[in-house]
Amino acid sequence: MNLAKDKLKRGEACIGTTAGATSDSRFLSGAGYDFLLFDTQHSPDTIKGLQRPVAAMRGQHAIPIIRVGENRADQICYALDQGAKGIIVPMVNNRKEAEDMVSWCKYPFDGVRSSAGMRGEWGEFANYREYMDAVNEQLLIIPMIETVEAMENLDDMLSVPGIDVLLVGPSDLSINLGVPLDYTSSTYTEGLQTIAAACAKVGVVPGMFFVPPGIEPSWLIETGFKFFTLPWQGWAAEGIKNGLAEVG
Repeated sequence: MNLAKDKLKRGEACIGTTAGATSDSRFLSGAGYDFLLFDTQHSPDTIKGLQRPVAAMRGQHAIPIIRVGENRADQICYALDQGAKGIIVPMVNNRKEAEDMVSWCKYPFDGVRSSAGMRGEWGEFANYREYMDAVNEQLLIIPMIETVEAMENLDDMLSVPGIDVLLVGPSDLSINLGVPLDYTSSTYTEGLQTIAAACAKVGVVPGMFFVPPGIEPSWLIETGFKFFTLPWQGWAAEGIKNGLAEVG
């Protein structure tokens, strides 16, 4: 029902790419990525405007993940009603905010999500209770860590049941650690190691919203990170060039 979450449970790396309301989401979701990440925080896309690209992914390998603009019950509900199989919330800073996020993501009695009928691609069920239980179990819940406050509350946040991935916002974390965009500084890399070690203690997967310049994906994997978004445009352009070369 959620192949990306299954991979993470097996300890495998989960790699996706970003997409938007005008992207060919059906093509991208069948290209080998584990997820497509739709961002409504730092893009002109609206949550409800993602209905068509998310629906176009039905039957494909990759799952849809939506990043909402802030930690609010209505935004999370809108994203889930579009069929998201993963929710990302930015700037989660403490245990209470993490608890709220999890509660808003899950149906009763694990949470308080409002019901709007079966939404998304989750399989076939004998009754509605089975559907709700399956979604509660399979949904990827992904708060972002981006501030000093979050670093100070790291263990408290990670103790909240239901969190699957703790996602680093690379730019904001570097800014708030006092080393803006200096991703190779010891302050920054030690911060990443602290996050990975804390996640490892409780079985939460550490992830990176993007791989920062100057940091090799192999180092991140060795450190414990297993959830990444990688750009697709360069690979696609290279593939087109190779195809044209074969014709010409």
